[in-house]
Amino acid sequence: MNSKIFNNYLERSLAIREKYHSLEEKMHSSKWTLEEDALAFITDAGLVGRNIMSHEGRWPKENSNEELRHKIGECMWWLMILAERSNINAEVELENFLKKTEKLLSLD
Repeated sequence: MNSKIFNNYLERSLAIREKYHSLEEKMHSSKWTLEEDALAFITDAGLVGRNIMSHEGRWPKENSNEELRHKIGECMWWLMILAERSNINAEVELENFLKKTEKLLSLD
């Protein structure tokens, strides 16, 4: 991915997260912790699984395709937020993972 594009996504993601932090402070007098962010991500990842089941006709739910698209985007957003809050460069680590796995599978 082009670093400029990735950085744009990261900046936008962080701006959205700051708005949510403001709401959390207003509602609960504190921002969510990293652990709470991770739990929110896991919850959304579970919803991706449930919506995939619905997409495949294995779970009865209406409008699952629209929600599936939304939740996949939201999970990508959460991963960027979690990486940033953990001082991990998501773009670098995605590249590292792909290279390592391609080498492991002899795809390089």
